[in-house]
Amino acid sequence: MPTDSNNPETIALHAGYRYDPATNSVAVPIYQTTSYQFDSTEHAADLFALKKFGNIYTRIMNPTQAVLEERVAALEGGVAALALASGQAASLFEVQNICHAGDNFVCSTDIYGGTWNLFANTMATMGIECRFVDPKDPENFRRATDERTRCYYGETLPNPKLKVFPIAEVAAIGREQGVPLIMDNTAAPVLCRPLQHGAAIVMHSTTKYIGGHGTSIGGIIVDGGNFDWEAHADRFPMLNTPDPSYHGAVWTEAVKPLGPIAYIIKARVTLLRDVGAAMSPFNAFMFVQGLETLALRIREQCANASKVAAFLAGHAKIDRVIFPGQQSGEDRRRADAVLKGGYGALVGFELKGGRDDGRKFIEALKMFYHVANIGDVRSLAIHPATTTHSQLSAEEQAQTGVTDGYVRLSIGIEHADDILGDIEQALAAA
Repeated sequence: MPTDSNNPETIALHAGYRYDPATNSVAVPIYQTTSYQFDSTEHAADLFALKKFGNIYTRIMNPTQAVLEERVAALEGGVAALALASGQAASLFEVQNICHAGDNFVCSTDIYGGTWNLFANTMATMGIECRFVDPKDPENFRRATDERTRCYYGETLPNPKLKVFPIAEVAAIGREQGVPLIMDNTAAPVLCRPLQHGAAIVMHSTTKYIGGHGTSIGGIIVDGGNFDWEAHADRFPMLNTPDPSYHGAVWTEAVKPLGPIAYIIKARVTLLRDVGAAMSPFNAFMFVQGLETLALRIREQCANASKVAAFLAGHAKIDRVIFPGQQSGEDRRRADAVLKGGYGALVGFELKGGRDDGRKFIEALKMFYHVANIGDVRSLAIHPATTTHSQLSAEEQAQTGVTDGYVRLSIGIEHADDILGDIEQALAAA
């Protein structure tokens, strides 16, 4: 990067790329190719043996993806990243990279419904147990830990509960136990850097705020390079014993010349190689475009969301507003400890009329889009109990913070007066 800046506005424009040396192009090119010419048979053999690092096949790596990976890694303060086909793929890979059949991991109950299903059901069919605990008391993570626990997992700004996760507290417990904390930072890019608070791995659904325009699906994992996998070799055999799928490579040893990137390299050259959940070069290009304005967009969206939350808090038809800036006590302390520059762009609220009023409100909106997404530049609305969290049981919905009357808003960059006007007229119709 041509500057040593640690500011997200600058990182998002300059990290990982200056210009294309072949053409002098300033914009990041879309390398729409499946494969790459080797210089010689020796060069090809060295790449496959990890003696050299370079492009082999776009299922594993691609120059357009590489720019996105380096920029997001720099944004989060990590050492390396891996772009994937979706946020769900990222959630699967980051756990499966260190867990195999018979292992377990401990996860916050305050997570996205799709992640809950992935962890509780699909991963169970792989023999990997997810132990859900309430993050209100960080010690719950310690209580759920045993010798087969491989990681902890949480969301910085959980969707839809919107109570900030106790990153530093759980990370500290994990490091005492030799267990890394993985954080989903999708809803709080720029606002929070979980690695600074002790997390070891960070992920994003790039579909959301990083993309920002609702055009592309993707995910990304960032390796913090700050967890000593070798010091806890018994807990991480997948990184510290010979890998039969890669000529017996021991990952913590094989990549030492490249830096503390054993975790992310293994994810790339084994999981991504075998599962094939690759991000397309075109989508990587789209995320690079979105990333360039992320810091500006999130600033405006946070400001708009604060105005929406304040408006809803005083409305007669609203029973409760769910927003970090409206919280108090320990919840507010945690929010203020990690969120810098705003409380996020998601606002939840519960209508006194329950499910019926929620349906009426959603259907009365004119400017807001009714879609299953967050982080768009446009304002979005949804009723989680009947959509994003509908596959969960009533008990599981309650654990994640979903009630029949809960409505979630993802606030965009429209003028605040227009956002509030649409909400006001929809509430009048509810």
